[in-house]
Amino acid sequence: MVQFNVEHDRIGAEPTVVVSATDGSTRLVIACRGATLLSWRRRLGGHPVELTDGYRSEAELQAQDGVRNGLLAPFPNRIAGGRYRFEGRDHDLQPGQEHPREPVYHGFARTEPFDLDHVEPTAHGARLTFRSTGIRPGRHPGYPFPLDLRVVYLIGADAIGIEIRATNTGEVPAPYAAGWHPYFRLAATIDTLTLQVPAASVVRTDDALIPLHPPNTMAALEHQPAMDFRQPRTLRGAVIDACFSDLRFAPDGRAETVLRDPLTGSELRIWQVSGHLHVFTGDTLARDRRRSIALEPVETLTDAFNRDEYASAIRIEPGEERRFRFGVRHLPPVSG
Repeated sequence: MVQFNVEHDRIGAEPTVVVSATDGSTRLVIACRGATLLSWRRRLGGHPVELTDGYRSEAELQAQDGVRNGLLAPFPNRIAGGRYRFEGRDHDLQPGQEHPREPVYHGFARTEPFDLDHVEPTAHGARLTFRSTGIRPGRHPGYPFPLDLRVVYLIGADAIGIEIRATNTGEVPAPYAAGWHPYFRLAATIDTLTLQVPAASVVRTDDALIPLHPPNTMAALEHQPAMDFRQPRTLRGAVIDACFSDLRFAPDGRAETVLRDPLTGSELRIWQVSGHLHVFTGDTLARDRRRSIALEPVETLTDAFNRDEYASAIRIEPGEERRFRFGVRHLPPVSG
């Protein structure tokens, strides 16, 4: 059984938590800001290998460019124009902003301070629970709903499981959905890697990447060959910023996306228990474009707060707790 040490540290002035296997095989760094995974390293062939492309400095973490490995709540991806209507009331996430209005991205949790609430050993690693009460009325314009958030990391020798738990502590229903925005890497560029996504359809969007409304939302992948990754395909030449839907879930309840390095056999298997998968090949990142790929489990489509078909799915009642689970497992090189 691999045992882990948990220590407090900092990246600049930002507090972090370092989780390391006592045998030196695995090391993670998690920032308390957003409970954000900064680094996941495994020792392979005697050398530490970084499997994510997280923030490298205090300045990057604070700037949030690229939303590297960010946990997304109370909404994933974009809200069109920063406006939505819920329970008969209009809400504006960008009050005072005139046209043109940009979408609002990726929720508020990624910038909130979290506290390490609990640490416990498990049979195969460690479980860490982070807690935040930062989403409160008056803190974030256009979102007058109080939420308590807990983020549970289940860390093993070759895997990370994450669960986002949200509790509505208010007296009225609140709109809510969650997701994760991780960037993964297995080589110097994603162009040498293959991707397999267990989806039957891709979401059609407008020029602002806002999904079209029914009946034009989904396009079957048999009619979208350039986006069809149901079988492993190379990422060379693929430029993607799209959401895949109608995921195929295995008997264990998980849908599993596979990123693989054919040269070594090394694989990352990203799993989720519900929702959709957004894929972004990183072509517009401020640094290291196409060095990593974002494979993002999300509960709902982009702009779900403005979609009638998600009215019940995003509704969280007073006192209700909502959970979303996902994670990743690393299979080392065949010869490793």
